[in-house]
Amino acid sequence: MAKPTGFMEYQRELPADRPPQERIKDWQEFHLQFPEDKLVAQAARCMDCGIPFCHTGGILNGMASGCPINNLIPEWNDLVYRGQWRQALDRLLKTNNFPEFTGRVCPAPCEASCTLGINDPSVTIKNIENTIIEKGFAEGWIVPTPPAVRTGKKVAIVGSGPAGLACADQLNKAGHLVTVFERADRIGGLLIYGIPNMKLDKKIVQRRVDLMIAEGITFVTNTEVGKNYPAEKLLSEFDAVVLCGGATKPRDLPVEGRVLKGVHFAMEFLHGNTQNLLKQQNHRNGQSD
Repeated sequence: MAKPTGFMEYQRELPADRPPQERIKDWQEFHLQFPEDKLVAQAARCMDCGIPFCHTGGILNGMASGCPINNLIPEWNDLVYRGQWRQALDRLLKTNNFPEFTGRVCPAPCEASCTLGINDPSVTIKNIENTIIEKGFAEGWIVPTPPAVRTGKKVAIVGSGPAGLACADQLNKAGHLVTVFERADRIGGLLIYGIPNMKLDKKIVQRRVDLMIAEGITFVTNTEVGKNYPAEKLLSEFDAVVLCGGATKPRDLPVEGRVLKGVHFAMEFLHGNTQNLLKQQNHRNGQSD
């Protein structure tokens, strides 16, 4: 795959980050993007290894080894090296509903499993993945694609985090009428309130949500099933229900000083921080909360 001698000719290289003196002034993403020629060189490092472990997604001693969603990594690396970006995008989307999320925040077990990593620094898989999907949006290749035929079956999904969104995307592609219920004020779950903006800009999440709405998915916010929406009503109005709730109950740490002022649960802090940031952005743009 890619260039057989690329791993000997090119060194691993990642784009620079925004200078700390600059990024402390805002909450914008701090990872910069590579020019296309450098990205192609990085894709060329994907060696023609006999057994590519990067996309295996196996579990070893309870830990993921390789890509958990089995991305066809050597294939789209090869296509990027050859300049076939549209084909690389198609190959990436075969296994990944939201590469713009994983390309930013995934811990990249694929890189830890890269065969090249045995002797040299591994291929910059995560950065290549993110560039493929962002090029797809920039070129206008990613457009709403609602299903040609509807089954007439209605499915409710409880929770709009990564699992709920992926489930909604797949069921909608199958032609079902999908409604996603979210108890928070915005769609995205962990993507919105669990990951800080400088790692995943919330505009990126909203871009995907808007695309899913255009494809026919319905989102309902500020609705907690079992509290302000009866579970019985859900069962009576839909043919199927998928529970995709997140694990929001924190794990406490009963140590000395735990009750001191300023000690918060991570999710509690991140939720408040992001909510405040989004409100400030809306006010600047003249929008309501």
